[in-house]
Parts: sequence; C-alpha cells; structure tokens
Amino acid sequence: MNQRIALVTLVVADYDAAIAFYTRQLGFRLVEDTRLSAGKWWVRVATPGPPGVELLLTLAANPEQLAHIGNQTGGRVALFLYTDDLARDYARLRANQVRSVRLPMMEPYGRVLAFADLYGNLWDLLELAQSV
Repeated sequence: MNQRIALVTLVVADYDAAIAFYTRQLGFRLVEDTRLSAGKWWVRVATPGPPGVELLLTLAANPEQLAHIGNQTGGRVALFLYTDDLARDYARLRANQVRSVRLPMMEPYGRVLAFADLYGNLWDLLELAQSV
C-alpha cells in the first residue's frame, strides 16, 4: 500500500488575507487558487522546499467553524515547520511582523521557536540537530 498525507485543512476567515499571509509573510508558494462557487475556493499553499504536505485553506462556513479559527488544536501547536536555517527564517518572520510566541531555544532534538499565524494558530519552527 502506498499512502501519504497530502493536505491539512486550516479554517480561515478570509481567503485573500490568508493567501497574503502564507505567501508574503511566510514565503510559501500558492499552489492553487480555484474559485468553485461564490463563497468556496480550492486554495492550496505549500512551503518553498521539496514537495510534501500542503495546506488547504478553507473559509469558515458556519458559526461553529468560525469559533475554531485560530484554535483548531485547542491551544496546542498545530503545525511543525522544519528548516535548514532557523536564524535565517526567524529573521524573515521578524521582518514580516509575524508574532513570536516563544523565542529560539535549544532542545535535545534541535533549535526551535514558536510563532502564531494571522489567526493565532501555533506553529513550531524547527532546525533539527544533526543526530536526529
């Protein structure tokens, strides 16, 4: 059997704002932006590195979904972004006014910092140690 996780859904309040944040402030690439109907788009963004899991940005469609924007994992880190240069990427986050939640620190598995996306979802940015 050959399977892989291809997409992870993030519920957003506005497609244009979400696309702008992920592409301009985080440097992701816009993979697809297809309007399916008046209020529904198929929007995929991905990191600039090798192909992997993509984010599917989905507009909240009801009050329950609206209530979960920015807290889709109950306050825990939602996504983990690996990097080959934490200092470079941290400088980019600061330059693009991305909110840091936890400053860079060394852990047994490597260097890590936490930041929040435009809605408050928590991310860990990780530069793994060579032995991991």
